Amino acid sequence: MTHRGATGADERDGDGAGVMAAIPHKFMTKAFKELGYSLPPAGHYAVGNLFLHPDEKVRQVSIAAVERIAQSLGLQVAAWRLVPTNSEILGPNGRSREPIVMQPLVIAQDQLAEQEFQRRLFVLRKRAMHESAPDSWFYVCSLAVRNIVYKGLLTPAQVPEYYTDLRDSTFETHFALVHSRFSTNTFPSWERAQPFNWCAHNGEINTLRGNKNWMRAREGLLQSAAFGSQLQSAFPIIDEHSSDSGAFDNVLELLVVSGAMTMPEAVMVMVPEAWQNDPLMPAEKRAFYEWASCVMEPWDGPALFTFSDGRYCGASLDRNGLRPCRYYVTDDDRMICASEVGAVKVDPKSVLQKGRLMPGRMLLVDTLAGTIVDDEELKLQYARQHPFQQWIEEHQIRLEQLKPSNKLADIDDTPVSRDKRLRAFGYSAEQLNLIIGPMVLGGKEPLGSMGNDAVLACLDSTPRLPYEYFRELFAQVTNPPIDPIREKIVMSLACHVGPEGNLLEISERQVQRLSLESPILTDGELAAICGMADKHPGWVAHTIDTTFELNEGAGGFAQALDRVCNEAEQAIGNGARVLVLSDRAAGPQRVAVSALLAAGATHHHLVAAKLRARVALIVDTGEARETHHFCTLVGYGVDAVCPYMVYEALAKLHRENVLVGFTVPELIARFRLAVDDGIRKVMSKMGISTLQSYKGAQIFEALGIANEVVERCFVGTASRVGGTTLAGFAADALAMHNAAYGNSNAVPPALGDEGEYNWRRGGARHVNTPATVSNMQDAVRRENKAAWEAYTAEAQASVRDCTLRGLLELDDDDTTHAVPIDKVEPWTSIVKRFCTGAMSYGSISKEAHTALAVAMNAIGGKSNSGEGGEDAERSIVRADGSCARSAIKQVASGRFGVTSNYLADADELQIKMAQGAKAGEGGELLGTKVSADIARTRHTTPGVTLVSPPPHHDIYSIEDLKQLIYDLKSANEGARVSVKLVSEVGVGVVAAGVVKALADHILVAGHDGGTGAARWTGIKYAGLPWELGLAETHQTLVLNGLRGRVVLQTDGQLKTARDVAIAALLGAEEFGFATAPLVALGCVYLRRCHQNSCAVGIATQDPELRAKFGGQPEHVINFFHYLAEDLRTLMARLGFCTVREMVGHAERLRVRTDYASAKGALDLSSLLQPAHEMRRGVATHSVEQQQHDVAGRLDARLLPQLQEALQGGTTADIEVAIGNTDRAFGTVLSYHVSRKHGLSGLAAGTVRLRLRGSAGQSLGAFLAPGLAIELEGDANDYVGKGLSGGQLVLFPPRDAQFDASSNVIVGNVCLFGATSGEMFVRGVAAERFAVRNSGALAVVEGVGDHGCEYMTGGRVVVLGAVGRNFAAGMSGGIAYVLAEDGKVGAARHGFAAKCNVESVELTVVADAGEVQWLRETIERHAELTGSLKAREVVARFDELLPRFVKVLPTDYKRVLEEEAAKAEAEAEAKAKDETKGDSGSDSERT
Repeated sequence: MTHRGATGADERDGDGAGVMAAIPHKFMTKAFKELGYSLPPAGHYAVGNLFLHPDEKVRQVSIAAVERIAQSLGLQVAAWRLVPTNSEILGPNGRSREPIVMQPLVIAQDQLAEQEFQRRLFVLRKRAMHESAPDSWFYVCSLAVRNIVYKGLLTPAQVPEYYTDLRDSTFETHFALVHSRFSTNTFPSWERAQPFNWCAHNGEINTLRGNKNWMRAREGLLQSAAFGSQLQSAFPIIDEHSSDSGAFDNVLELLVVSGAMTMPEAVMVMVPEAWQNDPLMPAEKRAFYEWASCVMEPWDGPALFTFSDGRYCGASLDRNGLRPCRYYVTDDDRMICASEVGAVKVDPKSVLQKGRLMPGRMLLVDTLAGTIVDDEELKLQYARQHPFQQWIEEHQIRLEQLKPSNKLADIDDTPVSRDKRLRAFGYSAEQLNLIIGPMVLGGKEPLGSMGNDAVLACLDSTPRLPYEYFRELFAQVTNPPIDPIREKIVMSLACHVGPEGNLLEISERQVQRLSLESPILTDGELAAICGMADKHPGWVAHTIDTTFELNEGAGGFAQALDRVCNEAEQAIGNGARVLVLSDRAAGPQRVAVSALLAAGATHHHLVAAKLRARVALIVDTGEARETHHFCTLVGYGVDAVCPYMVYEALAKLHRENVLVGFTVPELIARFRLAVDDGIRKVMSKMGISTLQSYKGAQIFEALGIANEVVERCFVGTASRVGGTTLAGFAADALAMHNAAYGNSNAVPPALGDEGEYNWRRGGARHVNTPATVSNMQDAVRRENKAAWEAYTAEAQASVRDCTLRGLLELDDDDTTHAVPIDKVEPWTSIVKRFCTGAMSYGSISKEAHTALAVAMNAIGGKSNSGEGGEDAERSIVRADGSCARSAIKQVASGRFGVTSNYLADADELQIKMAQGAKAGEGGELLGTKVSADIARTRHTTPGVTLVSPPPHHDIYSIEDLKQLIYDLKSANEGARVSVKLVSEVGVGVVAAGVVKALADHILVAGHDGGTGAARWTGIKYAGLPWELGLAETHQTLVLNGLRGRVVLQTDGQLKTARDVAIAALLGAEEFGFATAPLVALGCVYLRRCHQNSCAVGIATQDPELRAKFGGQPEHVINFFHYLAEDLRTLMARLGFCTVREMVGHAERLRVRTDYASAKGALDLSSLLQPAHEMRRGVATHSVEQQQHDVAGRLDARLLPQLQEALQGGTTADIEVAIGNTDRAFGTVLSYHVSRKHGLSGLAAGTVRLRLRGSAGQSLGAFLAPGLAIELEGDANDYVGKGLSGGQLVLFPPRDAQFDASSNVIVGNVCLFGATSGEMFVRGVAAERFAVRNSGALAVVEGVGDHGCEYMTGGRVVVLGAVGRNFAAGMSGGIAYVLAEDGKVGAARHGFAAKCNVESVELTVVADAGEVQWLRETIERHAELTGSLKAREVVARFDELLPRFVKVLPTDYKRVLEEEAAKAEAEAEAKAKDETKGDSGSDSERT
């Protein structure tokens, strides 16, 4: 399993590894006997491993503390054992913090039951950890009666080498739980290695901050008869400095040790299935999960948890199945469960069962009973222990039961455009017209394009709402985003609000909460909640005014916050169960405190007081109106929001006939629907499935907020550059109030168009202005140097006003550093560091796409294909010597047109983890843009809309990214592999993981880059400026000794040489440009890219508009020439002869001397720290190549034997053994086929490779035509990824004992992105089979969840059961599923319940030709794989045919019918012409 982990700059430094085992009584008896101590019987003593400081004095303090605390708990530390270790194998990082490892032997002074003994050990460990000094290095790996953990900053192979105990022949255990860490969210350390006390975790808990806050709040409610008064001494339950896995372990341990729940039960509560939208789930189990949701929010994120308490050993998978887990059961009563099959070698004949852990399911072994516990039986057993359904029916309150009124609030006669209250809350006409209006008319948030180039809120001198300072965090590398539309089945906005019960009991009191289906309330619903006490005694609501008197001035703002927090605490003390923070009192004499600041301050105040879990917190505000506003409110702890001013504005717009076609209640309902949809999208970007988990999780970074505000209102939120103070926010609130009410006698001015979204003269400042566009185009088209200088001056002024880099200036005062300009490298050398952005053919026209490629090839830079594929003929050099080939070929999840030939024809392969303008999101190309040429390039159907999902199929963890890098290096050894990241807090640690995963190149993109289409929330509020991400990444890589192994690039609204210079000084070696080259080609920045109506022929596929394209490659060349020459001038002034010399010299930057801000100045010192001074003696730019060892890969070693066959001269047939470490087998061979023969490859049957064993990941990835792989055994994830014409045949060992048709033979995400070829699998495939299949044929005997998702072409035959959400987003190709259970109609109905029918229809197979094809295909499957299931189906074909369900996408069907009708019409016309010709005279015919 070593290939799934990571090592640091020194290969001896692992990210952490360890093993949990049963306490080996025989070994411990021997070990402590050598110390002169005889052990009690097993189960009557505890032992564990403790990390202690190497300094003897410090160590003795920790030892004394443990003994003292133990004594107070009625325990005794009878002996201490020094654990023997081998320090010689450690790397420098591991050795620098290597602890002394000691084992205390703990016994009870009196006879104790085992559970009581374990409780006291829990308190002992918690108290000892809490009381230890931070610099004591004290850490308890484990201290228990049954289990022990050995771990450290090691690689997996080092664990038994470091701990000699593990090599002792008397170290016997009935289970072993091994974990290897790949660190990407925290730095590696000894204590963060896993396993922890009770569990090990592969994945990411995305909601960690919220889980920690809610757990802290619950401490005020925790009571336990078992613990008694000792429980308080164990607080805080969660160690604030622990990793996400460690925090999970802390809570799991509490639930189990307290006796409140068994370990399997506790895991069910913490990591529940996706129960809300599952109609097939038994009612009792559904009721259990609903009870659990009243008790605790899910610990949400992609996660495989493995756990043991000594008796039970188990594993549980997250609700979306985003981690692999496979297992064998053997005939000698062993279970082997791992992230991959083949990790432990077994005799194939001994295997009785091959399975995989399914989404939301639990795998459990009772080692005492010697049984495997069935998931469904286990959960139903717990579900039936208490009458959960009865409790819910009798005690839970649902909002509809309160019968809220639909009556609308009264509105005044003021026109919406003159409404002072709208102005006081910062509304603009632009927001009403561009955002709110389209939200209600379309039922979802509108699209925008070309990114966000507006001034940052923290740099704007005009008033801004606090929401605008927050940027939504998103998943990249460490965990995947999810799809809120196609995989909505796993998502839920439902929440229970109001007082929680005691977590450490199971009772009906815990369900006495109010259930809300959405966090957005109407006026009537809020009124009903406020009046709940009439129907439900005790549910007292208390409303707190969040406004202050105008005459109190700015000081009144802070005083109001204090008052609100104190009043909230007092109200809870007086019995309130609902708190409503309301700003309805705002008016001429009262100023509203921002609802976000008031809610954040109140939430954190109550969390600190351990009162938050006693009350519902609702915000009643006129301020919130955008999706992002609601997300931040909920993200900082608000249970529900009533946006009353939006409703009043909608009512007025309806009254004024602006919004017609709907009643006002319908408009409000549509607005809520759009907000709900937007919230799901924002949650999904971080991979969060439930609003309950998102609430309070603080998935944001603050950009430009002072620490004083963060500590008061947003505790724990990253705010790296400081900024606006509380006084600054107060000033903005007063300014907005003054704009509305300042002149009470005057007629209020109409709401203005502020130019927030689109540039307006006199409005908000933007980087791109009409002047920059016109001057640049004048310069590059007419080679007008004066126009270039005007462009540069205008662009620099815009950048100065709007961006972080605008606050910086070059430190070139010391002219002694200057060099003559002729000593500076020429412009022709500099431009080789320039790249154009990833703009797909489809999002922009063929003319624009090829012009960029021709230009970049001419100057030696690189253009980027984007994720839309590229025609092979573009690689042919034209007669004039130009070439339209994109040197960078992009690979994105759900990608289009990625074949072996596409990958082989690249200088760089870029993995698109995220896009700056819409980080964490996928894309969409409307059917109107999918022309015949684009469909051919993308291997799809013309006229059918194409959806690019977020990256969660082949890159759902750092291990999977590492595998994709491995795949791509196999597919093209000569191309460097790049990973595109987006700037956000923590991107440096992520980048360190990416370098360890062997990426050659990293791009850190800024938030403000362009996009063809995205929702406005993503454009405006996701991602951070590249200046922050680049500086963090460069510094982190230098600190970890990794910077020399990777080339670093940045992009995001780079306009001038000054931008490039700053980027280089902050650590970039290469530079990306997208918007600027498009402007050079003629873009006039109308931001209509998503409408297919680009007036200059760039972002359109309309033939008439494309004809207007006037751009030439020379225009782009001129842009880069001017830019590079300007950069040479700056380099000469700074004293650098080459760009490489500049890289990372942040000391040559300084903050502008004239910079000041009345709201609170930003502190950019963290950006300006020179990395070479942070760690001296290590590389600060790329100096070495990553070691990929392509030549050592199994198929590469076969090349000499296959050389003649690969040339096309002969055939070859080879047998070879394969193991799980042999990954991407066949991909290196495919590269050589593609380089020699192109797309057509070799003739079918040229090379046949017969394998035996358990194949590693990505078997047959991008397999080229003419290559056939036959595997006798099983395989891991990604079999047939990108299949490009080859053939794959997989079947279990011929002497296997099990029935292949009910056992798992291949892993997750097989046939992903396949474009052609065949795959036959005798057995079951796991989750996400044939995702984005675009042309391959596959036969399989069962699939897991999300089968055929996003499929755009090809055929898939399933001879068995399917999982949930089959065919979600399927837009092309056809699937045939054998629905076997029950009668024909019932079987089809059962399949339909598992099928996502939003885009497909289910029919029978009726066409005679289609029936014949289906039969012959199944016969081939039987012949190739020996499948007994296929033989049975063929033998009973006529009987079983009615059970086959044909899954046909409706769009695909429409296109096929249109093509058929067109062909028929053409045939008729041709026939008429021929008839007419036959009837004419000879001369007419002539």
